[in-house]
Amino acid sequence: MTTELKRLIDQVSREKGIDRQTLIQALEEAIKSAIKKKFGSRFDLDVTFNEEFGEIEAFQFKEVVAQVTEPDKEVSLEEALGLDPESEIGDELGIRMDTETLGRIAAQSAKQVIIQKMKDAEREVVYEEFRSRKGDIVNGIVQRADKSGIIVNLGQAEAILPSKEQIPKEIFRQGDRIRAYLLDVKKISKGPQVVLSRTHPHFVIQLFHAEVPEIAEGIVSIISAAREPGSRAKIAVISKNPDVDPVGACVGMKGSRVQNVVQELRGERIDIVPWNMDPAKFVVNALAPAIISKVIIDQGNRSMEVIVHDDQLSLAIGKRGQNVRLASRLTNWRIDVKSETRYARQKQAGYQALLRITGLTEDVADRLYEAGITSLEEFVEASLPELEEVTRLSQSAIAALREEAVVLLRERELSVSETGSGSESVEEPNDVGDEEEMDEPVENVMNIPEKGTPGD
Repeated sequence: MTTELKRLIDQVSREKGIDRQTLIQALEEAIKSAIKKKFGSRFDLDVTFNEEFGEIEAFQFKEVVAQVTEPDKEVSLEEALGLDPESEIGDELGIRMDTETLGRIAAQSAKQVIIQKMKDAEREVVYEEFRSRKGDIVNGIVQRADKSGIIVNLGQAEAILPSKEQIPKEIFRQGDRIRAYLLDVKKISKGPQVVLSRTHPHFVIQLFHAEVPEIAEGIVSIISAAREPGSRAKIAVISKNPDVDPVGACVGMKGSRVQNVVQELRGERIDIVPWNMDPAKFVVNALAPAIISKVIIDQGNRSMEVIVHDDQLSLAIGKRGQNVRLASRLTNWRIDVKSETRYARQKQAGYQALLRITGLTEDVADRLYEAGITSLEEFVEASLPELEEVTRLSQSAIAALREEAVVLLRERELSVSETGSGSESVEEPNDVGDEEEMDEPVENVMNIPEKGTPGD
């Protein structure tokens, strides 16, 4: 017959979602702890749960001896024969204990152990559940906000949305519903700590998973994503089916799908970029809508020099460098965007000669060139006030640069006299890496602006 204890175990296991065997083990350990607390720790005990009768059985093991010297560990042969007629000297005899005689204090101790074990088991269940959901989007209700962040009720557990994982200028109040990316699950003394994020690039990816059926079905894949939370994001997409446009699938009818994501991110603009196996074409796509003239690839340093028309420079770089910065993160290539004018200037011998002056940066060289100082001779001969105005450097810094320029001129004159050449020979700088001309712009990049806000 099923006893009250057995029914209680089944009920707790069902309601709390705790493994039944875990509860039984906790109960066995609790009874063992109670016995030792009352009678001492020298006992050799074995406590088990009898499934048939639904009760806890405790046995104290003693060695059968001729003369008892340690009553807690030994039993006389005469007493042993009364318990088991087949007992012999040296046998290990299990003597059943009456658990009902443990007393109130021992019973309370057993209860505390059981409660603690149940809490531990419950925390472990919650930890395992949320650990398996790591990387998913979870829904919760804002409970409160403190210095550490926003505390979110997820039902079975509390989660925290740290300040650094919150979108700038985003405000949540108590009782607000919130969606976030499950970033991590940690084990702490109070139980599992669930850490959420709304700034992680994968949050955008998971939002598109929820909005775009083609992504959920595996037809369209998001290769990478880059974000500046609250401002702008880029995602790179590809389609396994040539008949399915990955950009169009993510945008949706009249932009409905992407706008749902934009609204969840509080107006964050999203660029949907077609991925390409050719890294140069991928970078060109990522920098759209700017028109790229030429790409010079340095495979060794995983960097690209991107040349654009002068009127496309600000568009390619973006506001405060945002467009090129996000494109670099998206493609995992270091990107240096230059105008055609500057690129042509950098290939000129005079410009390269100026850059040989230690401490003279490209920005200063650009200002000198724009002021008509295009060689070492002109730099040395220019007046100090003129150089001070053009370079925006101190007189002492300009004096040091001029001394360095004089040294370079002397070295060049010495080199010319040694070779016996009557004319200066300056080696044109070689472009690093492969050079790829971009004859036509890539036009299949969607730039989705914030509602009511014109694009940069």
